[in-house]
Amino acid sequence: GQSLTSSGSEVKRPGESVTLSCVVSGLSLSWLHWIRQKPGRGLEWIGRIDSGTGTVFAQSLQGQFSITKDTSKNMVYLEIKSLKTEDTAVYYCAKESQLHKRLQHSSKTCMVFVKSVRRD
Repeated sequence: GQSLTSSGSEVKRPGESVTLSCVVSGLSLSWLHWIRQKPGRGLEWIGRIDSGTGTVFAQSLQGQFSITKDTSKNMVYLEIKSLKTEDTAVYYCAKESQLHKRLQHSSKTCMVFVKSVRRD
């Protein structure tokens, strides 16, 4: 079948980095997008990777994110650098249908929770 499956949940501290992965089954590794939804907010588009290695990101998010893929493993990755508490969100990967220009297959969710740890 056709599916996208994201990696599990992550708990991180501010300033750390995280790499999320998405296994792509039965679909080509082109025009794959990452999207997130912060608690109580709407969906926010992060960026996409094309049929090669070209990437495009939302202007407001440039510099903090990178998208790569490994065709031998059928995987696409999202790296988030210098995490902030406001990066806490559910992250999705999604496949663009070139025919309809819409995101057609979406992954299971991947929660990233960024929290400060208070030391007494």
